[in-house]
Amino acid sequence: MGFTVEEINLMCVYDTSDRDRLLTGIRESLPHLLEPELKELAQGVIGRLEAMTDREFAALVLAPDYE
Repeated sequence: MGFTVEEINLMCVYDTSDRDRLLTGIRESLPHLLEPELKELAQGVIGRLEAMTDREFAALVLAPDYE
């Protein structure tokens, strides 16, 4: 289950120390996201994170790519 560069960059804005903290951070920010595309991206990331296990999450390489 690969994430896009945009999804990884979004996740790197939040606490990525574990899946639950990341999910909490993204969920809490949803009401403050004004751009529909960003809100849709965040909702998609939430769905994908919910579908994976903690073990799968631990194997992710979450390094931002801002180029």
